[in-house]
Amino acid sequence: MIFKGLLDDARSIRDRDPAARTTLEVFLLYQGFHALILHRQAHWLYQHKRFFLARWLSQFARHLTGIEIHPGATIGRRLFIDHGMGIVIGETAEIGDDCTIYHGVTLGGTGHDTGKRHPTIGNNVLISTGAKVLGPFHVGDNSRIGANAVVLQEVPPNSTVVGMKARVVKIDGQRVPSYDLDQIHLPDPLAQELCRLQHRVYANEQKLRREELRDREADE
Repeated sequence: MIFKGLLDDARSIRDRDPAARTTLEVFLLYQGFHALILHRQAHWLYQHKRFFLARWLSQFARHLTGIEIHPGATIGRRLFIDHGMGIVIGETAEIGDDCTIYHGVTLGGTGHDTGKRHPTIGNNVLISTGAKVLGPFHVGDNSRIGANAVVLQEVPPNSTVVGMKARVVKIDGQRVPSYDLDQIHLPDPLAQELCRLQHRVYANEQKLRREELRDREADE
């Protein structure tokens, strides 16, 4: 059963990564997959209250792969960790099925919560390079989190989240699969807001100029 689950993980990585040629290559050479193998074992030890051994194994995995996953974290099926260096996943984090996580991602806490301290990630979620998801809230199914976004609140399903502090942008109710590995063509709400402000400033400048012209004509 465990082997079948790992085989599923490896095949999904092969299918989703254009650089992967064979399942055997994933088994032997992919650090994200190695981190998953070691985490499955560490999580089993953690569930059976072998806390020291579980933590030791997770730290070994960290030194081996550069990916730090607390043994208490719950990870679903077919997670694709691409490259993976610098990823940190906290103790009470939960990740659904068919998710994709890039390097430099943190699923962490804010330091102000007790008990459930880390985020719950739904199914089919893409978390792009350098994103920080901090706090015990839910990220809805089929959502995308843009590169370097800092997410501090609930994310509805089928959403794109970008920026610092991150904002949610609806995708017209369309499903956005994490198998679509495009991290570039994401809307930027901050740029859109700046554009709107520029238009308002320009309109006000034009209005002031017209009033100045009227005043000059009245004086003449």
